[in-house]
Amino acid sequence: MSDTTSQLKQLYPFLHGDKKDADQENIALLESVKQKSTHSLSVKQAFFETNAQAVIDTAKGIAQVYLNKGRMLSMGNGGSSCDASHFAVEFQHPVTAGRPALPAINLAMDTAMISAVANDVGVKHIYVRQLEAHGQKNDGLMGFSTSGNSANLLAAYKKARELGITTFGLTGGNGGEMKASGLVDHCLVVDTDSIHRIQEVHVATYHILWDLVHTLLADQRGKLGVKTQ
Repeated sequence: MSDTTSQLKQLYPFLHGDKKDADQENIALLESVKQKSTHSLSVKQAFFETNAQAVIDTAKGIAQVYLNKGRMLSMGNGGSSCDASHFAVEFQHPVTAGRPALPAINLAMDTAMISAVANDVGVKHIYVRQLEAHGQKNDGLMGFSTSGNSANLLAAYKKARELGITTFGLTGGNGGEMKASGLVDHCLVVDTDSIHRIQEVHVATYHILWDLVHTLLADQRGKLGVKTQ
């Protein structure tokens, strides 16, 4: 019996007509935790070692949006819509004393608007319509997609270009159409096919971006016209 077959039999003994052995199951689960956590750490480390300067450049781009009196808009689908929400909250509600609240709008938050557009003209247009209503020159648009192939994000990036909006993206794998399209000014790609690992790196990245942006803006608060908390 191969090692893989043996491990699967330990995790799913009922598939082989056996009953679970609680102790063996716990050993297998502990090993699973170890392997997944190790993989998560190694993917993060590899990403930041490869993309450190790109992360800094992305932070500079976001800082420039705020220096130009713009706002950050965010978008994503499914789990990535939660990242879009989290990203916007970080800038609006800084958790570190002395950091100013900065304008950020999560375009994935309005379920009435999203469902109306999806029902009437199609899911591809849910962010385009909002950009037409809210997007202004000097704003920034941050998109989250683990594959980089979300049609509604790509349509929004195209509209953003027309409106003079700086575009940012966090994706995974080979970057998909987000990377290939040339529509994303700052595109950070997590080089793995694991959706979970991609999302974990995304969270770490926008936390770091938030901190870097505030560092870059530290001497410009008067020009921003905002007050610290």
